[in-house]
Amino acid sequence: MASLVAYDDSDSEAEAEPAGSVNAPGQMKDASGVATSPRQDFTSGIMDVTNEGAQGTEHGPHEDPGEHRLPLVRLWRRDPGSCPSQRLQWPVKEPEVTFPTSEPSRPSSLWTCCAPAGHMPLAAARLKQVRLSWESPEPSFCSPNRSEATGISFQRKRCEDCVIPYTPKRLRQLQAFSTETGQKKDVELQSPSSGCAPAPLCVTPRVSELIQPYLNSQCRETRVPRTVLFHLRGHRGPVNSIQWCPVPSRSHMLLSTSMDKTFKVWNAVDSGRCLQTYSLHREAVRAARWSPCGGRILSGGFDFALHLTDLETGTQLFSGRSDFRITTLKFHPKDHSIFLCGGFSSEIKAWDIRTGKVVRGYKATIQQTLDILFLQEGSEFLSSTDASTRDSADRTIIAWDFRTSAKISNQIFHERYTCPSLALHPREPVFLAQTNGNYLALFSAVWPYRMSRRRRYEGHKVEGYAVGCECSPCGDLLVTGSADGRVLMFSFRTASRACTLQGHTQACVGTTYHPVLPSVLGTCSWGGDIKIWH
Repeated sequence: MASLVAYDDSDSEAEAEPAGSVNAPGQMKDASGVATSPRQDFTSGIMDVTNEGAQGTEHGPHEDPGEHRLPLVRLWRRDPGSCPSQRLQWPVKEPEVTFPTSEPSRPSSLWTCCAPAGHMPLAAARLKQVRLSWESPEPSFCSPNRSEATGISFQRKRCEDCVIPYTPKRLRQLQAFSTETGQKKDVELQSPSSGCAPAPLCVTPRVSELIQPYLNSQCRETRVPRTVLFHLRGHRGPVNSIQWCPVPSRSHMLLSTSMDKTFKVWNAVDSGRCLQTYSLHREAVRAARWSPCGGRILSGGFDFALHLTDLETGTQLFSGRSDFRITTLKFHPKDHSIFLCGGFSSEIKAWDIRTGKVVRGYKATIQQTLDILFLQEGSEFLSSTDASTRDSADRTIIAWDFRTSAKISNQIFHERYTCPSLALHPREPVFLAQTNGNYLALFSAVWPYRMSRRRRYEGHKVEGYAVGCECSPCGDLLVTGSADGRVLMFSFRTASRACTLQGHTQACVGTTYHPVLPSVLGTCSWGGDIKIWH
């Protein structure tokens, strides 16, 4: 046996010939005759060890038993230079010591044997561990002569002693790393940047001085913008869409959604600064819309979450969870408590904000809904899908009855191109469809929704991006982005190109005219920047 363990209450037969004697308090002479000083074990504290039936009787019911020291185990050390066959003898039995309540605790020490790592004497199985208040739930015993763990640990389980097997150092590091990673994920889920209510938006009660002269004007002619008024940089990812506030008195505010999991509100008319950043989603925000009253924002993203945020109080008036990733949202033009939600699913769902539940479903044999457009004051709506196969003429653009969830027409677009965005003309009963064939198609907004063969607006590139299109408030100009960063404007009557702006270095995916100011245009790009043209 490489080492022996001596207990104060052990009944050894070899007590007559001790291998070493205590010649002074705190010193011990071993078999080689060299006086050695004890070494303090446990850098964090001294471990109290007691027998299974030993209990303190001096302290009362409300006192901490850790303040009194119980009889300690003394582990003796064999001289490495002595003969391997020489055995250590048990020391002279010392009387059992108990400390009264008034006496302060005395420092004690433990001597450990020079046993190899992983070896544990048989008598050590009787040791009982008393957990210190400042130690971890599973303390480990380390040898003072070694920098690595000796692998000897003890644990109390079901009133019986068991030995924890040796765990390699590399495995302990991996376990610690996995635990730390899990804690970081929990902190991230509970962080204020995901799900917490943002601060209220400071909206000035007065109307912008630039917008005030145009509020009462009925006829506003749209001119082609030439210069950049503001260059807004704040998003760390691609900007998916932008939208001006629909209320004329608050139309100086611009809403932008981005792949960086946020959406922002800007003062894009007076100062060009960001008013508020909303970080309510854990994934990319693909769609966000102003409410028709102009005081709320509905947002949906790739994290399946829906949020309706009040700008004045910063609280969430509605929160829901869809069963698919959200790519498009549209409020009902008449009933503002109803909105449509589409995305990576074969079904479009109508939600009621008042109850927080789905009230209708519109299902078709598709995989994804790209855009939604209301017609006829909300009694009908169109949906564009990603179907582009040979028999996709009945699924590319579908007209739905809003109340009955029935298909009105599914033979609208007969070409093998998908339509990433739809736009309604402000004055005539027609709508535009952006196609991946690098052209804008013109359709009738009444049944049977026929496509115009005479007018086609082309010259830009789409190339798989969700490039948006829009009509000017007067209806004379059409504007669209391009995959090469350009901004193109067309004459609605003649389909000729009116102007081309070299707007962005990356794909321009969103364009929108100001609803009040006649010649203000907003554009956004896949590079994350926004430009306001005048």
